Amino acid sequence: MDIHEILNYLPHRYPFVLVDRVLSLELNKEIVAVKNVTINEPFFPGHFPYHPVMPGVLIVEALAQAAAILSFKTMGTKPNDKSVYYFAGMDNVRFKKPVSPGDQLILKVSIDRILRGIWRYKGEALVDGAVVAEAEMMCILKAID
Repeated sequence: MDIHEILNYLPHRYPFVLVDRVLSLELNKEIVAVKNVTINEPFFPGHFPYHPVMPGVLIVEALAQAAAILSFKTMGTKPNDKSVYYFAGMDNVRFKKPVSPGDQLILKVSIDRILRGIWRYKGEALVDGAVVAEAEMMCILKAID
């Protein structure tokens, strides 16, 4: 799935799209996606000017965006102006190595369970085959009042 199709399944837009490509997706199961990290990211000038490191919360956000794509594809729907896909929680978040410009994040997210509209996922982000972050995440699709 290229960026044009990804934008059909994410409500996010620049500068907050953190998934560049989907390598594989199995409905109701898992997604493997890519975030290419470049020096042009808007957060690097401030985090940190002399040693740029991708903020860990944005790595988890990239995992959550991959999870959103998986969920929308699984539900057979797309984001719209009548609902929002919210982060509902995170557990067991770990950051194992810094992510720097030039790295390619491989985002692996699997559905753990779906219960009463709450989607629970397990995710890990890898660079060069090594896990740099992992998290258990919960998301929910809510109607906009």
